[in-house]
Amino acid sequence: MPAHSRNYLKRGGGAHRVAFEDALMVPADAATGSVVDIVALDRALERFAEIDARKSQVVELRFFGGLSVEESAKVRRVSVETVKRDWRLAKLWLSRELRLT
Repeated sequence: MPAHSRNYLKRGGGAHRVAFEDALMVPADAATGSVVDIVALDRALERFAEIDARKSQVVELRFFGGLSVEESAKVRRVSVETVKRDWRLAKLWLSRELRLT
């Protein structure tokens, strides 16, 4: 494969284009087809960070960063079980918060 072809793929040349408006609405639950308003989620996450910064950071790593539980644990330097617990509690808090807004 020529060098320019490798660089094309390396730089995201094979990526699918997504309209900006479509990117703002991310599926939250494939089973229900519901979507999350990214702006509302970001605002709720800012409020959550004031209450519990560690759990908020786990949400950022998992949801926005796309990291796995194991990767998030490494980044945060905590156990996998701690990340699982933080993720579960953060999802509950954010779900409740987003329903109220």
